[in-house]
Amino acid sequence: MEGRHAVRELLLAGTRKANEIVVSAGLDSAPILEDIFELAAESKVPVRELGRGAFDALSDTDSAQGVLAEAAPLPTVELEDLMSDTLPFLVMVDGVTDPHNLGAIFRSADAAGATGIVLPKHRSARITATVTKTAAGSVEHVAIATVGGVPAAISQLQAAKIWVVGLDEAGTRPLFDLHLADEPICLVLGAEGPGLSRLVRERCDELVSIPMQGAVASLNVSAAAAVAMFEVTRRRQNA
Repeated sequence: MEGRHAVRELLLAGTRKANEIVVSAGLDSAPILEDIFELAAESKVPVRELGRGAFDALSDTDSAQGVLAEAAPLPTVELEDLMSDTLPFLVMVDGVTDPHNLGAIFRSADAAGATGIVLPKHRSARITATVTKTAAGSVEHVAIATVGGVPAAISQLQAAKIWVVGLDEAGTRPLFDLHLADEPICLVLGAEGPGLSRLVRERCDELVSIPMQGAVASLNVSAAAAVAMFEVTRRRQNA
């Protein structure tokens, strides 16, 4: 994983083992770097310094901010574990392949208080250095379940009396009229461009859309996800 915030959250969360921190030589002093060095020392995680060229060769992203970490894989949970929450607020992605979008969805999910994210094993971006950097460390705080297929997972959620709401520009109900927000709920987000797949769209309990006031007909999936998640949060706080 790469990026200062992502590495600091890795060390703060302690949910998985950090094997090594690698920093680029010649970095200017900054409070967040001091935090990383102190946390690494407390956790006995070795810190290795590389020349800028060697560091850039090791980095996978365009801007690692001079810091990266090698760590154990993110832990995952079973979908049943997410469903057992007292009042589940889940987010499921259906074919989101851009790692920047997936990272932004994680960041919004953490900020909005979602209890977990459901990722399909296929036709979806993986948790890469780009995802963790864009997520600014929020991947360490949001529970993740992976499923074989989104339609089957929807049926499983519905059997557990969790409302499944698809976010779709063709949805007939405006998002702001969503009266299920204070119920157990799972928001389903579609792929960049095509949106929800046909089978997923058909299986959702309800399809909602974001009322658009301008000339542009739709939002980027990560921006739409943020709007929808915080609408659920708003309604739950006012319930």
